[in-house]
Amino acid sequence: MVTRDAGNGPVLGTPDDFPDRPRRGGRLVVHVVIGVLVAIIAGGWGYVMWSMTAGGSEAPSQVVTFEVTGPTRAEITFEVYKPDDRVAVCRIRALDVDHAEVGSKEVRIPAGEGSKQLKESLDTSGQATSVHIQYCNLV
Repeated sequence: MVTRDAGNGPVLGTPDDFPDRPRRGGRLVVHVVIGVLVAIIAGGWGYVMWSMTAGGSEAPSQVVTFEVTGPTRAEITFEVYKPDDRVAVCRIRALDVDHAEVGSKEVRIPAGEGSKQLKESLDTSGQATSVHIQYCNLV
């Protein structure tokens, strides 16, 4: 049953055929709440990232060379850059072909020596394929 002739106008009608939308208020409040939540989340993420860097207590280090001298021994030569009046603790790791740790050692660099190049040996429980510095922190 057709009640209207669709040949003269749009099938769905014109904008004048529909009532006006009711006014919606409160959008500013929603946007402010979303903005505050985003700021809190961004601030929390920034704090997490800052705390993961140990708050600036890291001593930069660089591997100069490493050598696997046998199935149970490895050597590493590395440089540590630190202030003269601070003590640094570095952790050295030896890894096997599957990237599993086969040896580790903590090296303490006393105060008064500043930036220094060190050569260390470490015992391994298996054949190492790489040796690297996991971290160097100022104490």
